[in-house]
Amino acid sequence: MKRSRINQIMAEADEMIRRYGFVLPPFAYWTPETFTANKDKAAALIAARCGWDITDYGAGRFDQMGLFLFTLRNGRLADLERGGGMCYAEKLLISRQDQLSPMHTHVIKAEDIINRGGATLVIELYGSDEAGNFAEDRGGSVLCDGIRRAFAPGEKLKLAPGESVTLMPGDWHAFWGEGGDVLIGEVSTVNDDETDNIFREKIGRFAEIDEDEAPSHLLVSDYASWLS
Repeated sequence: MKRSRINQIMAEADEMIRRYGFVLPPFAYWTPETFTANKDKAAALIAARCGWDITDYGAGRFDQMGLFLFTLRNGRLADLERGGGMCYAEKLLISRQDQLSPMHTHVIKAEDIINRGGATLVIELYGSDEAGNFAEDRGGSVLCDGIRRAFAPGEKLKLAPGESVTLMPGDWHAFWGEGGDVLIGEVSTVNDDETDNIFREKIGRFAEIDEDEAPSHLLVSDYASWLS
């Protein structure tokens, strides 16, 4: 992805987030120079990989297959493993109209996916086999706003604004906006985007960047090169 396109997506996302009554935390608006100057104070943010995250899954077709994310807070895997402490994470996402977030599951993370505003969020669901692998012939069940609901393999769950679904490890899912763009909330257990996204197809999690202009703000995938 071109850095200029990423900068544009950031500005558009910030406007949409504000339109629905949310405001990103102050560090979201740091320039790369400000982030670098404050990297010692921001060590917890950096370690937790909080911040901007824009991906085309390495395919170079963001409008067709991509996702905007901002990680607001993220706990510690060590706390999750011992069963106490900061075991949670929270994100805001934007799924654009007909923009696919491809079929995947998680090994560790359970997540509530919430339509915070906009159009309809469509979630395509499949179950797993005994080893946790994608199973084209298996359905399952999920909680929709706390109510148990069975799903057939490939069923498309449609969430209107205010509605949510709870996805557990092994629930395979893909999603996109229908009829317009959707602002999504994600509340989950500790999030590890580097190792805990298991895609059905062999694709990347992060975009490759063409540095055609300076970044407005750093992506979480920039931290290693900019802040090391």
